[in-house]
Amino acid sequence: MSKLSLDRILQSQGFGTRKYCRSLIDDGEVSIAGVVHDNYKETIETEGLVLTIFEEEWVYREHLYIALYKPANFECSRKPSHHPGVLTLLPEQFSWRELQPVGRLDHDTTGMLLMSDDGPFIHAQSSPKRHVPKIYQATTAEPVTPELIEQLKSGVQLHDEPAPLAAQHCVQRGEHQLEIVLEQGKYHQVKRMLAAAGNHCSALHRSAIGGLTLDALELEEGEWCYLTPEQLALLVPSA
Repeated sequence: MSKLSLDRILQSQGFGTRKYCRSLIDDGEVSIAGVVHDNYKETIETEGLVLTIFEEEWVYREHLYIALYKPANFECSRKPSHHPGVLTLLPEQFSWRELQPVGRLDHDTTGMLLMSDDGPFIHAQSSPKRHVPKIYQATTAEPVTPELIEQLKSGVQLHDEPAPLAAQHCVQRGEHQLEIVLEQGKYHQVKRMLAAAGNHCSALHRSAIGGLTLDALELEEGEWCYLTPEQLALLVPSA
């Protein structure tokens, strides 16, 4: 449990600079439980706090943990260069909070993207030492063969990698489709592994991270949701 001044609370939730947050409070734009609070120095208990700002409710969150169903042609960068950034799909307040992707998906790859403003969480979730499996659905240019599956499972050598990389699991899902599970998260790994095995990836979709599946979140492309503690627990690999 902690108390913060009202202007600090608004600033921490991404509503702008301290000066701007104070002006919102002075103008009577902030209410709690139906009561306007216009003293920016007032200290408020943050646990269970729900703010109403511009007639929209905002639950106080010390940190953001977001899952986004990333569409194609969006870049996983705060400073995109060729396509819109994924932050344009989210409320503007999240950008003020330094929300950033946990890892990356290529601009043409779709599927589950985690985002957070919690540095230790981002580091832990991105660390190869965590061995968090990520499940991808890949569409291939050439038909999937048993030999291709075996190569991906036994390991293929990629340029600039000291040792072959292998899929944790790989299974055919159609004539030109396979499901591949990876733990390493190397740059363009699925595409490069398929190319090294003699095929080509024409489309890629991430359907799950750890035990958290995109289907369970019931999101459409471009939609996002806050992750509950129970959902976050699914991101921790089982012992």
